[in-house]
Amino acid sequence: MQLNENCDFTIAICVRTYYNNFEQYKRMRGAEHLTQEGLVLSMLHNNNGYLTSKEAEENGIGNYTLRRMADRGIVECVARGLYVSDSTIPDPFYIAQYRCPKGVFSHETALFFNDLSDRTPIQLMITIPSGWNTRLLSDDTLIFFYSKPKLAGFGTTERETSYGHLVTVYDAERTLCDCLRSIDKLDKDLVLTALKRYMKMPGSDKAKLLECAAIFKIRDVVLRYVEVLS
Repeated sequence: MQLNENCDFTIAICVRTYYNNFEQYKRMRGAEHLTQEGLVLSMLHNNNGYLTSKEAEENGIGNYTLRRMADRGIVECVARGLYVSDSTIPDPFYIAQYRCPKGVFSHETALFFNDLSDRTPIQLMITIPSGWNTRLLSDDTLIFFYSKPKLAGFGTTERETSYGHLVTVYDAERTLCDCLRSIDKLDKDLVLTALKRYMKMPGSDKAKLLECAAIFKIRDVVLRYVEVLS
């Protein structure tokens, strides 16, 4: 009888120990998830509402946490490896450049960023180095142009989007030269109006414009338009 009572007591202790350990494990796992989700929200807050999976991984946050938060609608995956908080309006310019990091906003899109056009771009125009393949070429929201690799970085600057992000854009002079070189593919009236506005803008630099035009071997073309519109 005593033996059976001892066995029952031992079994009860083992069961209770297992249950306590299991409950502690669940609490620890729950705390881990809450900590990771809290860290995601903190990073989103400090990064203007955006977070990349790479940044998350560098801070010890697993992809499963981001996926779970996306499933629950706390964050949204707006591009591969890029998440935005549910309270943030996605910035199409920032997202496009994230997806195409070697691209520079150019042509009609760059006219908008350089205050040479009031038309908000619907299709975004991006210049990429020739020979660089991109899976985005089938995206109908983007129009791609190509530049020789040695000139792809010429005339780049940064502009702030209306959402508060800095993106890489060609400056006014490079943009106007690009537009005049491709005027048959663009809205001609928009391009010529932009050139006319540039000539009247405080701080416009005709000499710099012509220097840029010489680099792209269209100096005579640009000079002719400048003389007509001045």
